Amino acid sequence: MNVTTTSPATTANTSVCVKIEDSAISDFLMSVYILAFITGLIFNVLTLGPILQQVRRQNVLGIFLLNLSLSDLFFIFTMPLWMNYYRHDHRWKLGVTSCSVAGFVYYSNMYISIFLLCCISVDRCLMVTYPLRSKSYRTSRYAWTQCIAVYVVVIALHIMVLVNDNLKDAHDEKNNNDRCYETFPMEGPVALFNLLRVGLGFLLPLLVLAVSYWRVLATVGQSPGLSAQAKRKVRLLSFGVIGIFSMCFAPYHILLLTRSLVFYNSDDVLPFGNYCQFEQKMHFYFSCTLALSSLNCVVDPVLYVLVSNGVREDVKMCWRRHRRTKTGDCALTAYNRGKTSTNLI
Repeated sequence: MNVTTTSPATTANTSVCVKIEDSAISDFLMSVYILAFITGLIFNVLTLGPILQQVRRQNVLGIFLLNLSLSDLFFIFTMPLWMNYYRHDHRWKLGVTSCSVAGFVYYSNMYISIFLLCCISVDRCLMVTYPLRSKSYRTSRYAWTQCIAVYVVVIALHIMVLVNDNLKDAHDEKNNNDRCYETFPMEGPVALFNLLRVGLGFLLPLLVLAVSYWRVLATVGQSPGLSAQAKRKVRLLSFGVIGIFSMCFAPYHILLLTRSLVFYNSDDVLPFGNYCQFEQKMHFYFSCTLALSSLNCVVDPVLYVLVSNGVREDVKMCWRRHRRTKTGDCALTAYNRGKTSTNLI
């Protein structure tokens, strides 16, 4: 988060370091958030009931999916604030507190999603690679403990950032700018925090994802007891997770890393200097990558729910019952399919 503690001189320069003019860029960004809001809300609401059924059966994957969906829904409910922000051409009309809360939810959801995806990947890896030895650890109690730990750690870190920084700096209202989390120039503590976010919040989880699914693919490929369809589905999930993870989060973190490194290697951070010229050129692309990261709330339920045997069948049952009764009651009854050997994802 580009939350800065600036001196009066720096604050005066903030308005001219990066000039954000009225343009079609704001309309484009607003359309991305509208798309993410509508589709994300629909997909998460439709799959919430079936996920709850998996949780009642003490399905470990269902517990991770429930926490992922709850985090996504909480973030989705703040999206109208960002739509309003871009509708007014990067002008926040809702006050300092709402700006800070919206940014807090945005970044907390991003890293909660990243670490929960890691938990799911490690769980799938243990289930496939060490099915007997990991059985005692793959319980609903351990799954809930991991989810709570992810929430506590991510939220605590972001609360510490908000408490130790001047919240008004997140809401730049000098010289009629009225920006939210778009304060320039960057400062040393912020650049350092950004590097930590890239390393611990993106590169390390990406490594965990890659190793986990590499082990899954290697084990599944050598398993004679699985059908070709089951193996194909596991491969689809493995490449899909890494691909979507990279699509949603990699561009943002790459530009975040680049901006921080440029700041550290710039001798001149004054307005119209090399650093501010770089930030001016990068502003549109960085805003686009930030908006792109919001699409993770759309692909999470699609990727993990609709390709999973148990949850997918619950969705179908819900839809059939809705068509028969013509009501919105999607209460589903638990049933035993006896397909645990093929439900690898």
